[in-house]
Amino acid sequence: MNNHREQGPDHKMPDPEKIKEILDVVAEKVPGLLKELSIILYSPESAKQYATAAAIFYKELKNAGMSESESYELTSQYLSTLNIGKMMKGFPKSHD
Repeated sequence: MNNHREQGPDHKMPDPEKIKEILDVVAEKVPGLLKELSIILYSPESAKQYATAAAIFYKELKNAGMSESESYELTSQYLSTLNIGKMMKGFPKSHD
């Protein structure tokens, strides 16, 4: 039995030029959006929120019976998940 299905007119391949146009727009817009997001996340207000979140997270770990070193390590890992700057290092720089 043949497992290949015939593709009808509804299963056309997308136009490569259209795909290129879409990818060009994405490549142009995404770095700027990430930069704006970074500015929002690293504002003084955000820093206060991160500090409060870290303190609460650390305190709750200690209250749950974890050692100081375990609490510190887990809090450090928790904060690293919130670090957009570290994630953005992998993105190419925009040439504005």
